[in-house]
Amino acid sequence: MRATRITANLRVPDVDAAKGFYTDYLGLRTEEFNLGWVARFTSSESGANVQLLTRDSTAPEDAVVSVHAVDVDAAYDEARALGYVIVHPLTTESWGVRRFLVRAPDGNVINIVQHRD
Repeated sequence: MRATRITANLRVPDVDAAKGFYTDYLGLRTEEFNLGWVARFTSSESGANVQLLTRDSTAPEDAVVSVHAVDVDAAYDEARALGYVIVHPLTTESWGVRRFLVRAPDGNVINIVQHRD
């Protein structure tokens, strides 16, 4: 598994209601995407970012972080070989990512994701 970026996923009751704090006060003004239930905001100056999440639309649990992988298929095979609990199977989602959710031994759920090129 090789991670290229890790993004915090913060639970919020309403993405649009919460985004003002993150965009105005924290300066994460670039909205990379907004699916209504999840949105990523980034600072164009520093690259710092955060994802706001109400509830994952296809997975049974919400992930605390999203780990961007070089090869999500290989990461999935490795997680299974190591005996980790797969919370959401390897899936190509309708919004254009390939991902799976895995439970870390400490109980945290991690979204392992690869964006289409």
